[in-house]
Amino acid sequence: MRRSLFVSILHDIQQVNEYFIQTRDATGAPGLSSVQKMTAALRILQYGVPADTVDEYITIGESNAIAALNFFIRSIVVTYEAVYLRSPNDVDVARLLQEGEQRGFPGMLGSLDCMHWRWNKCPTAQVGAYTGHYHKPTVVLEAIASYDLWI
Repeated sequence: MRRSLFVSILHDIQQVNEYFIQTRDATGAPGLSSVQKMTAALRILQYGVPADTVDEYITIGESNAIAALNFFIRSIVVTYEAVYLRSPNDVDVARLLQEGEQRGFPGMLGSLDCMHWRWNKCPTAQVGAYTGHYHKPTVVLEAIASYDLWI
């Protein structure tokens, strides 16, 4: 992730959740920084690792990493739900159809893309249900994105 994007997201979530603003404890020592909290949450989400594995890299405890992840997810939903996490309304559909027609694809709202993510920690009992032509258990992420990457 580019630094500018990271800082932008951090600034946005600090506006809705003061958990991501660094504070001082009773002795005046600084607490965990906002960068530590957000980095811990992103690493847990990105790599799918348990919360205690970010301890050595980011020097944040397991309970704090779990709290950071929970606050991060809630903050992202509150911050970006109105723009990115909503169903298209009539105006959006008309705009997307018009843009698709101008690009030579009449009637197309967006482009479907599928990504297979390998599931390393798939429970043994469910390996067969999640194994396909890749011969390893995978989870399929399906997303439809418009020309302006609105999902």
